[in-house]
Amino acid sequence: MKPGKVVVIILDGIGVGELPDAAAYGDVGTNTLVNTARAVGNLVLPELSRLGLTHIADLGGPTSPDRTEGCYGKMAESSAGKDSTTGHWELAGIITERGFPLYPGGFPTEVLERFLSVTGCAGYLGNKPASGTEIIKELGDEHVRTGFPIVYTSGDSVFQIATHEDVIPLERLYAICQMTREEVTVGEHRVGRVIARPFVGSGGNYTRTAHRKDFALEPPATTVLDLLQYEGIETIGIGKIDDLFCGRGLSGKLHTKSNAEGIQTTLDVMKRLNHGLVMTNLVDFDMLYGHRQDPRGMAHALKEFDRALPDLIGALNDQDILMITSDHGNDPTDRSTDHSREYVPLLSFCRSGKRNVSLGVRPTFSDAGKTVADYFDVKGIGSLSGNSFLGLIV
Repeated sequence: MKPGKVVVIILDGIGVGELPDAAAYGDVGTNTLVNTARAVGNLVLPELSRLGLTHIADLGGPTSPDRTEGCYGKMAESSAGKDSTTGHWELAGIITERGFPLYPGGFPTEVLERFLSVTGCAGYLGNKPASGTEIIKELGDEHVRTGFPIVYTSGDSVFQIATHEDVIPLERLYAICQMTREEVTVGEHRVGRVIARPFVGSGGNYTRTAHRKDFALEPPATTVLDLLQYEGIETIGIGKIDDLFCGRGLSGKLHTKSNAEGIQTTLDVMKRLNHGLVMTNLVDFDMLYGHRQDPRGMAHALKEFDRALPDLIGALNDQDILMITSDHGNDPTDRSTDHSREYVPLLSFCRSGKRNVSLGVRPTFSDAGKTVADYFDVKGIGSLSGNSFLGLIV
């Protein structure tokens, strides 16, 4: 087969059941997709079901046909952790054996003293694990009064900085985050991401804006993006892909503000790109519904993606591959606003490829990246973790 393009769509936060080590992460019983379906009565996703989704997740409604149009399975996370950076790196071929540091009691004094010294901020508010929407409700007025940034973390390895756009302009917030990334969160405090969390509003009624920006670590080893770029193959990152890989290995970087924009941008790129990789992150599932414990919103977003799927499939040429997966779970029905340690779905479609094939339970997300590298027959594929399943789908 002469390679065309591969489109990898990451449904951020859509897990399909607890991993065997979920207890170590406080995630026993989590299943983002199934529990969402149960919370809303049933969840009918006909297009995803045609690819085989309901062979790996019981949504309480119609099941996938006996003969599916796609190949289906699920993947386990081999890395330590359950954050977006770790998940995306593993999808691209890197297994992280040592997890990033967590701060269930807030950041230590020496980290915050360094933060103030490096950034020039006169003070800070917060310093605790919190829901982003709740902490701006709690501390927004004080932030507006003092001008001090709100610093907080979560169950993931993140240093989050929330500021009102009229109090600290976006460029200043981004500069604070960049300094924090480079000079504060280093060594033993090397968190997975520093995240800018701007908001607007007044009088206790505050709303986060779409101007979030992630400051991640550069991947510590070669990714499939790097291997493709070394050989001049176009690699387009859509959504927060650029942030999670620090721009490395990407020839094109397109930021988006919603699932709808991410889907449309992906379609636009697919229509012009004949050869290369498109990697898209759709973050609304995680950011708007998982963290906010909103199963109805989650179900609605899944239905919207399902309705868009025929257009995405229609934009594929005969030899192209569409792969749909995720980076971790984020169960909107559990007692946590954090990510959940889950298997992720694996659905693939190739018009000239195989149908109705079970890909089984893959032992690592890296099987996805290895398959992409195998498809393009690039040099250095042995540097990636995982095993290719290309022969099962084409």
